[in-house]
Amino acid sequence: MNVSRILLAVFRMLAALPYSWLRRLGNLAGVVLYHGVRRRTHIARVNLRLCFPQMPEHEREALILAHCKFFARSFLDRFMLWYRPEAYLRKLVQLENVHLIDELEGKPLILLAPHFLGMDAGGTRLSMDRTMFTMFANQKNKVFNEEMRKGRARFSGAMVLSRQDGLRGAIRKIREGVPFYFLPDMDLGARDSVFVPFFGVPAATVTSVARLAQMTGARVLPCVTLMTDTGYRTTFYPAWENFPGDDLEAATRRMNEFIEARVLEAPAQYLWTHKRFKTRPPGERDYYGRLRDVDPMTTTDLGGEPDPYRVDGQPMPDTEIEEVPLEDNGPATEGRTA
Repeated sequence: MNVSRILLAVFRMLAALPYSWLRRLGNLAGVVLYHGVRRRTHIARVNLRLCFPQMPEHEREALILAHCKFFARSFLDRFMLWYRPEAYLRKLVQLENVHLIDELEGKPLILLAPHFLGMDAGGTRLSMDRTMFTMFANQKNKVFNEEMRKGRARFSGAMVLSRQDGLRGAIRKIREGVPFYFLPDMDLGARDSVFVPFFGVPAATVTSVARLAQMTGARVLPCVTLMTDTGYRTTFYPAWENFPGDDLEAATRRMNEFIEARVLEAPAQYLWTHKRFKTRPPGERDYYGRLRDVDPMTTTDLGGEPDPYRVDGQPMPDTEIEEVPLEDNGPATEGRTA
């Protein structure tokens, strides 16, 4: 038995613990994560300084610690979602405003699910009651990759498409009336993205939600899953009217504005350990730079030395953004989610 299978066996045993125990274990693991995984806390620190420049430093640090606890809890809970009985999970994840999705049954539908740490729990719970699909990024570890795929597709209503296969399969499913559980709020590079503000900072944001809605006639119904003291709560919001319109950039900006509002309601539960601002407009510097703690407001690290404009250790080139159209009959281009 290899190391990956041993770890999976351990996580499976942990998943059987009472939820209150698992929550305490996750909080403890979060403290270890906060103090021990400097690369990820560095990313979170840069993101929060960019998004909340007026927030006192000690408040940002408290927010990072709280985020690490939620992150660790969501990681451990993932195995519970894979292995615990359906009846248990139905009680664990509560649905709010579910009539909003019921009213759109059978119609082309995109479920906009931003990267809050409860997103896996929300997707699992929804797949128990209806056929839906999401996209899956293949992992390097083959054992975990297969277990993750099986875990996400364990209920009869779940379908998992590989994002490496592109979006043509997704377009077909949406047109057939199968809801698409889509997580589009990550920096996936310049291709198929536009720079629109996220908390006032230009962020490379994929236009896929607007494009898919335009191509398929799908309604966009946002849903956010948050962690609670007793489990999770998935909340649906009214489907967007007059979306996407004729301006894809304006539609993508509208998506970011919605996500901002939800982040302000539960800031510790948003995924801050992702390099949301990694891709920069031509001529702008890399915010994340070295592991040393760079102050994104001044381009100076906290040691007092200037931090040059760099991307992955190299000076940032002045390159043009390549905008690739998303076409149903052409090569699949963007299908990247979480």
